[in-house]
Amino acid sequence: MQLRETEFPRLIIAALRGGSGKTIVSIGIIAALRGRGHFVAPFKKGPDYIDAGWLALAAGRPCYNLDTFLLDPDLIRHSFCSHAAPGGLAVVEGNRGLYDGIDLDGATSTAELAKLLQAPVVMCLDCTKTTRTMAAVISGCVRFDPDVRIRGVILNRVAGSRHESILRRSIEHYTGVPVIGAVPKLGRQIFPERHMGLVPTPEHGWAADSIQSIARVASQHIDLDALFRIAREAPRISGVCQPSELNGSTDQQATVPPARCRIGILKDSAFQFYYPENIEALEAAGAELIFISPLRDGQLPEIDALYVGGGFPETHAQELAENKEFSGRLRSLVDDGLPVYAECGGLMYLGNELVIEGRSFPMAGVLPLSFGLFKRPQGHGYTVVTVEGENPYYPIGAEIRGHEFHYSRVLSWSGAESDLIFRMQRGVGIHGDRDGIAFKNVLATYTHIHALGNPGWASALVRNAVAYRSRGSR
Repeated sequence: MQLRETEFPRLIIAALRGGSGKTIVSIGIIAALRGRGHFVAPFKKGPDYIDAGWLALAAGRPCYNLDTFLLDPDLIRHSFCSHAAPGGLAVVEGNRGLYDGIDLDGATSTAELAKLLQAPVVMCLDCTKTTRTMAAVISGCVRFDPDVRIRGVILNRVAGSRHESILRRSIEHYTGVPVIGAVPKLGRQIFPERHMGLVPTPEHGWAADSIQSIARVASQHIDLDALFRIAREAPRISGVCQPSELNGSTDQQATVPPARCRIGILKDSAFQFYYPENIEALEAAGAELIFISPLRDGQLPEIDALYVGGGFPETHAQELAENKEFSGRLRSLVDDGLPVYAECGGLMYLGNELVIEGRSFPMAGVLPLSFGLFKRPQGHGYTVVTVEGENPYYPIGAEIRGHEFHYSRVLSWSGAESDLIFRMQRGVGIHGDRDGIAFKNVLATYTHIHALGNPGWASALVRNAVAYRSRGSR
């Protein structure tokens, strides 16, 4: 069949709850299809960096996040169309349970995204210690919202052939939904885990081997041809997918202004949480990006601004503490007015110290904060903040939607209340109902933002970088 430009074969891998194994199954499917020569565009539903990193590695191309809390529906559809490919296959990994959202109507749920994209859903079921009951569960999911098109089931963690047979016959008989795969319990842990998900890909060198291992499992135990047939059933997306907007249009690239400033980005295994859209937005606004590692680099190169994303500085606290030349130069540049924007792990690094199990590790010392690390999340979920104080990046009165996920919290700080310029409408933040520390040209916050949902952010950082460059301060 001849595919028109806005007929994108696509599907969503969903589950009944978090921890069902859908991330590993999604990675395996993407890698196996790529191994067959298919172009696979990976997407992740919800605010997530780690799963997205694994999906990107499996696909060999960036994974884009589709989040209905952070982005409005037109932006979701536009982002999807811009990064999917007609004739290829778009695989969207859901999050949590299919219908789990933030309110009674299921807002921000995977089901909501499935309806928005008109994407067929394939359920990944953790079948541990259950058989015929799964038929009742799938029947309920199908009937709960008929507009959610559940078109297939992958059985996961199957105990053996008899277990698989009972599950397969029960589900197909009582629901009519085909079982297109049955993945056995894996004899070894292919993917390491930390906190509430997988360990980030840059933290170990055998990530590629892990992906190839699960790709072989997917090829052996999942009907990939059936998956592709389901994906091709997806109807045409209408409204916002114009041909000029597809696949990184050269027209858009041609309008990008020449680089007017150099923005440094801390990126290594300690700092790795960046949405591709944030990086792309800075480039589109005219920045030349310089990737820097405080773990490896002894000095900061010549830059006009610095962006420090999240990550796990706590797993590299000793190395960060020992690189005093780097942190000293950073303090000097901040005193000179270098624009810096920092999120979560970046906020922690800019503080005075990070305390882990009673041991103190000196950090960059830019901000008068001491952080402690705890075994349970101290902030986890969506955030909504109102900007109430002067800062270099957001106008007063602006409302920002973002998210936070951190095991650290502030143990002490010696700043003024007025330094905290965000008032939390939703979320935990830094202190009380406040987040966002402003100091000189620095803004550091626990809140992660998505550039598509905050279109003025990148241009503001570039504007400040250009102003700093024009002073000849470097």
